[in-house]
Parts: sequence; structure tokens; C-alpha cells
Amino acid sequence: MIYLDNAASTQVDDAVIARMTEVMRAAYGNPSAAHPAGAAARRWIAAAREQVLAALGDGGGGRGELVWTSGGTESNALGVLGAARAAGPGAVVVTALEHPAVTASARLLGDGWPVHALAVGADGVVDVDAAAAAIPVDARVVAVMLVSNELGTIQPVAALAAAARARAPGVHVHCDATQAVGKLAIDVDALGVDSLGLAGHKLHGPKGAGALWLRHGRGLAPLWGGGGQQGGRRSGTQDAPGAAGLGLAVERAVAALPEATARWRGFAATLEAAAAASGVAWRALAAEPRVPHVLSLGFADVSADGLREVMGSRGVIVSSGSACATAGAKPSGALTAIGLPTTWGMVRLSFGLTTTAAEIDAAAAILIEVVRDLAAA
Repeated sequence: MIYLDNAASTQVDDAVIARMTEVMRAAYGNPSAAHPAGAAARRWIAAAREQVLAALGDGGGGRGELVWTSGGTESNALGVLGAARAAGPGAVVVTALEHPAVTASARLLGDGWPVHALAVGADGVVDVDAAAAAIPVDARVVAVMLVSNELGTIQPVAALAAAARARAPGVHVHCDATQAVGKLAIDVDALGVDSLGLAGHKLHGPKGAGALWLRHGRGLAPLWGGGGQQGGRRSGTQDAPGAAGLGLAVERAVAALPEATARWRGFAATLEAAAAASGVAWRALAAEPRVPHVLSLGFADVSADGLREVMGSRGVIVSSGSACATAGAKPSGALTAIGLPTTWGMVRLSFGLTTTAAEIDAAAAILIEVVRDLAAA
């Protein structure tokens, strides 16, 4: 099997598995307990906190703190719902690219929090000037993802954050960074955000482990009640093995990034050359700047479902999408936003630290054959 769906989830790093196993065996006490077994679990969580904060450009936590969560969906829900409820009724602004973890959470707020969507250009990027004019003066939360999970485009988060605050002073800016951490250099202060969500399974860490970075002094209402752990923001017994696994995965991904970036860009070039060799009208769906590990390609008159299924039958695991509804699936909001014709299919090929050049060469040859066969059908 050639696995090229790393934007969806990654293989857990062996070192991460070993670290989590060690913590499960040696630090099984409740981290909230006052006895030595609880203290042992707390030490692992504290070490993981430092690893994640360092990866976010906030070593030592001088600018913010971490709330441990169950993953990207909860982190984004807490960042949007929690901030909106803490601020009180007012507009919530999202981009047309946001993951359902953001958009569906915003809609859960109900009456008093109208949701506004910022348009995206054909290049898959939010226009800052247009966004600045569209943000309501009563905005309470503005949510902007750093990297589109479908396209790989990098959004101008810092500029949008500044524009949002110029229109609505005091607004909370949340950033979904699940596709960015470990793939780009991150500096939360430079981004200008108030909260930022991430997930372990996107960077060779465990599923079910995530975190929300929250700027000091920013309000956040909890999503549920309980024992008051994590300052009351997220009650529940903390997962020491999950935190330890996430911390190590983030640290290792950041350390590997310079070498991985060069390899991933080479992989994308090989696959784009294959698309060109297919003889079918195609285009890369994200212009630069884009993350190196995601390549989304559109092909004229080629079924998105067919691309995914036939590639899978040939041993290449990918994701796909289209701007039209298909049986059992809704149209992609991101592909609709960039104006991809409904007759075009998209295939997303995404790389991880385990992806090899030999796998990419084999996948490129298969891609050419599959695209040609589907276009001729």
C-alpha cells in the first residue's frame, strides 16, 4: 500500500508509541491527585506542555497557556464556542474554507450570534481588503484556518487578525492550525491570534490527543462542567499518555521539518509532472504560498469518486472531492469557493515523514494511467 492521505491522518511514530507506553506503565496515577503517583503523571504533562509551546513559538508559555483536548475538533469547538460564549452575543466570522469543526460549532451558538462567511478567491486565499470591509463591527469571534486541509493554501492570518481588530476592537481571533503545526514554522505572537488548535494524529502522534493554545487574559467559557481541571476550562481527568505522545510527536515533527520540506516539494513536482503527462486538462488547485505536504490536483471530466476508488484499487490511498454533490456526499465548500467546475474532479495527495521517493514514483505512474482511463470512459 502507498499511503498518500497524511492530511487526513498519519502513522503513529514508533518513538511516540514507546513514550506513551512508558507513561501508561509508569505514570498511571490521576494527575490531579496530591500523592506521588499523581505528581509523576503531572511531570509528564508539564514536559509535554513545554514541547508544544516551543513548537508554537511560545517557549515557556510567556504569551499563553495550553488546554489539553481530545483533538482538533474539540480544540476548534472550544476556541470558537468558548470564546463566543465568554464574550456574549455578537457576530461570528468564519472563512469559506473552514473545517466543519469551526463552521458547525459556530452554528451551534444559535440566536444572538449571526454567522458571516468571508469569501475566498480563485487562488484559495482570503482577500484581506475584502475581508476587512466584510467583518461586522460587532464581531465577537473571527475564525481563520492557517492552512486549508483540502487545498493546502496558507492564509494571511496575521493580516486578517489585524484587520479584524481594526473593525471590531476586542474581537477574539481563533486559528485552526491542525494542518500547519509540524508543516510550517509557527509563531503565535506573529500570527496575532488569541487561540490556536492542533491535533496529534496529523503529525505522527496519537488520535484522541490535541491542544488549544490560549493567549493570557482571553476569556473562554467551558463546553461542559466537571471537576474543574485545567483551570475549569476543560474538566475531566487529564490524559498523561496522550499529552506525552502529542508533545513528543510535535517536537519530532518540528525537528524534521527542514529536511522533510525539501523532500515533500520534490514529491509534489513529480506528481505534477505526472498530471501534465496524462494528457488530460488539469491544474494545481493551490498557488504559492502553500504547504509542502499537500498537493491538490483538479482534472477535467474525471470523476472524483472514480479517482479515489480506482487509485485505491491500485494500492494508492488518496482523498478526493468535487464542487458538485454526489451520492452520499455534499459538495466541497472549498472547491466551490475557488470556482472549480462541477465537471472536474479533485484528488488530494498528502505526504508524511514516512513517505518515500520510491512510493511517489510508483504513485505517479499509476496516477497517469488512472486519469487517462477515467477521462476516456
